[in-house]
Amino acid sequence: MSKEKNILIITDDSEQTSDIAKKIASNLDGLNGNKVLIKAASGFAGTDLLACDILFIGCDEPSPLSFTYLEEMLKHINLAGRSGSIFSASKKAVKYLSNLIKDSEISLKAKPLLIDSSSDISEWAARVIG
Repeated sequence: MSKEKNILIITDDSEQTSDIAKKIASNLDGLNGNKVLIKAASGFAGTDLLACDILFIGCDEPSPLSFTYLEEMLKHINLAGRSGSIFSASKKAVKYLSNLIKDSEISLKAKPLLIDSSSDISEWAARVIG
C-alpha cells in the first residue's frame, strides 16, 4: 500500500493551463489518500513547497510574469528526493520549464507533457506519482 502524497500544481494565470491542472488533479486527488493543491503562481508562497511530495508546474508561454518569484525560489531551493514533472501546450514553454526546475534537482518521474488533443493526462500523471 502506497503512502498518501501531498501534490502541488503550480500554474501561470492562464485559463488553458488552469484547465490542465484541474484535469491532473481530478485524476490524482483522493487516489490512495493523495491531497492535491492547485496554486496560481501569482498566489504562490515558498512555504507551499514545505509539505509538497510531488510538484507539477505548467505554463502557456515561457517566462510568464507571474513566475518571477517561482523562478527565483527554484534557483535557491533543493528539492532532491521529491518528484514531479512539467506540462504545457507550447514546446518553447516546456523548454523554459525544463530549465526552470534544473537547479532544484527535482526528480522527473515522467517526461514533460506537451499537451495536444491526443494527450493522455491520466496515464502521464499516474507515472509521475509512481
